[in-house]
Amino acid sequence: MTQDKSSPGLSMAIDYAPLVVFFAVNFLLPPPLAMTIVASLTSSLNDMDRLAAIVVARVIVATAAFVVATVAAMIVSKVKLGRISPMLWISGGLVVVFGGLTLYFHDPRFIQMKPTFVYTIFAGVLAIGLATNRPLLQGLLGAAYPGLTAEGWGKLTRNWAIFFALMALLNEAVWRSTSWNFWVGFKLWGAIPLTLLFAVANLPMLMRHGLKMEEDAVTDIPPEG
Repeated sequence: MTQDKSSPGLSMAIDYAPLVVFFAVNFLLPPPLAMTIVASLTSSLNDMDRLAAIVVARVIVATAAFVVATVAAMIVSKVKLGRISPMLWISGGLVVVFGGLTLYFHDPRFIQMKPTFVYTIFAGVLAIGLATNRPLLQGLLGAAYPGLTAEGWGKLTRNWAIFFALMALLNEAVWRSTSWNFWVGFKLWGAIPLTLLFAVANLPMLMRHGLKMEEDAVTDIPPEG
């Protein structure tokens, strides 16, 4: 079964809905309810002051929701689109691994480092593709760009490799120098817009290199790290 090219909205929802869930649970779930949920599962909050307990409770509940939503998105992708893109496999798998570590150790640093690993893997894979003259970007995205020349693919691969490397550095700078809530907000209001804007900014170059804007020719963009 191939991807349903008539559903760009569904593709975007699969990529970004888990992050929206992560943000919503973190900021909208009342702190007392988050603390009650966590307290029913572990006694780790007992030795903390209230402010620290609220932060840890938010971390645990939001991360758990993020992991569940990510797995659900991967299932929906398989059922509705007939496939799970390699990038979604990588991103989703690392959400489960690093999210699981955060839940087990009650330590937000694991889930905060996850985007750095995702971006670094993406940048590394694309750099290998450039070095070996292989169109790995197309395989990672599962995307089709009708008419795009080999030179166009090379430039697009180079651009995304640089972007991912910069995003890895940016994520490190943000999570290491700001609060948990600021980092969560950055994920939704910073990283996603930057990714979308970068994808759009590449369109003129792609069209100069033969891209045919037919139907939903460019609907696949990398999932947010």
